[in-house]
Amino acid sequence: MLILLKYGFLLIYLKREDIMNSIKYFLVGVISFLAIATSAQAITIGFSVARFDDNFLTTMRNDAVRAAEEGGHDMQVDDAKDDVGLQLSHVQNYIAAGVDAILVNAVDTSTTQAMTKAAESAGIPLVYINRQPIDLDALGPTSTFVGSDEKWSGTLEAFEICNQAGGKGKAVMLMGQLTNEAAQTRSEDVREVIKLSMCSGIELIEEQTANWSRIEANDMITNWLTAGMEFDIVFANNDEMAIGAIQALKNAGVSMDDVIIGGVDATEDALNAMMAGDLDVTVFQNAAAQGYGAVEAAVTLAGGGSLPNFVVIPFELVTMDNIDQYMGQN
Repeated sequence: MLILLKYGFLLIYLKREDIMNSIKYFLVGVISFLAIATSAQAITIGFSVARFDDNFLTTMRNDAVRAAEEGGHDMQVDDAKDDVGLQLSHVQNYIAAGVDAILVNAVDTSTTQAMTKAAESAGIPLVYINRQPIDLDALGPTSTFVGSDEKWSGTLEAFEICNQAGGKGKAVMLMGQLTNEAAQTRSEDVREVIKLSMCSGIELIEEQTANWSRIEANDMITNWLTAGMEFDIVFANNDEMAIGAIQALKNAGVSMDDVIIGGVDATEDALNAMMAGDLDVTVFQNAAAQGYGAVEAAVTLAGGGSLPNFVVIPFELVTMDNIDQYMGQN
């Protein structure tokens, strides 16, 4: 089943230009649908973000705040500081304050049930954003998730790295926080892709969590190099860790021509690294579509409208072949 699924995906991947064009039209349709469904009435929104010190989440947060301002809505934004208990208290405080809707970028996607239950019991619409809640399938009519399907992110990254590497090499993987569904799925995506016959020459010799952090990734790669580990492929669950890997490799005197590095998010720093010839692959995660889409979803639900459990914002592969389309987007 794994092989059939991945080869089926490969056929899609080989036609990715057509697929990506279709995705863009789909995305426009999703946002247009939300806008049409939106009530013109201004609402109050509470927004708990997993952490403020993350480049992609900061971009997404700023887009959500901008969307609220443009719509005339009042939004309170709080930093959960990677603390599950603090985030739950944010939700409880929003409920006590009588907000019209709640946005949550979950700290730990495996512990979202308590927030879902609290919001639904209070009759307040809840929109999860960017990080898929574990109780996605059980969300009620006043709750939804606006984000991207992580089966695409790691798979797109891994296929393109496999392609550029000619299906062989020694690889390491830098994983995000393992309590996060995105880190789990992106890592498994990589493991599944390198099982394919076309990628079976890639040996994954080490994998460790660097917690989405550029600094921790730099330290980890430095430690591996110091220990004498040899590798020519780096799979990173996000761009921040990919950049940390680049910094460590360059500090060690490794030529970027001798290693293939991939990440996810297509942040401004990552695209600059790609333009410089340091980063080889990234995957665009649309921060603006997630931020604006989540606010529109909150307004729609607060106005009595309905949405599916999962409003999908597609991922898109980025290489030097199409980087110009993504400069300035995140």
